Amino acid sequence: MGLQSLFSVKEDVLIVRLTGELDHHTAETLRKEWKDMLYSRPVKHVILNLGGISFMDSSGLGVILGRYKEVLQLGGEMVVCSVTPAINRLFEMAGLFKIIRLAENEENALETLGVAS
Repeated sequence: MGLQSLFSVKEDVLIVRLTGELDHHTAETLRKEWKDMLYSRPVKHVILNLGGISFMDSSGLGVILGRYKEVLQLGGEMVVCSVTPAINRLFEMAGLFKIIRLAENEENALETLGVAS
């Protein structure tokens, strides 16, 4: 199926919307696109919308963790939203919710970052 990624910026927040499969076939392309967006715009925080993800493996988790570390270096925060039960379970098992906040949807995530939607 592949992976589709859509990036947008609202104030100092980069919103990353992913649809499809985030696995070892698509992880490197996403890593590059996401990193380019992170450093080519005046952003501090990231909202990661995973509502359209049907499958994710450890390569996908690695991309997310790598961008999380970069956002921390920018003094920002990463918020994940719209996760499916399967992705929620994967994040729980990997311990990512101990460091990355979960929001119900993009609107809630923007509010928690102090950005009016």
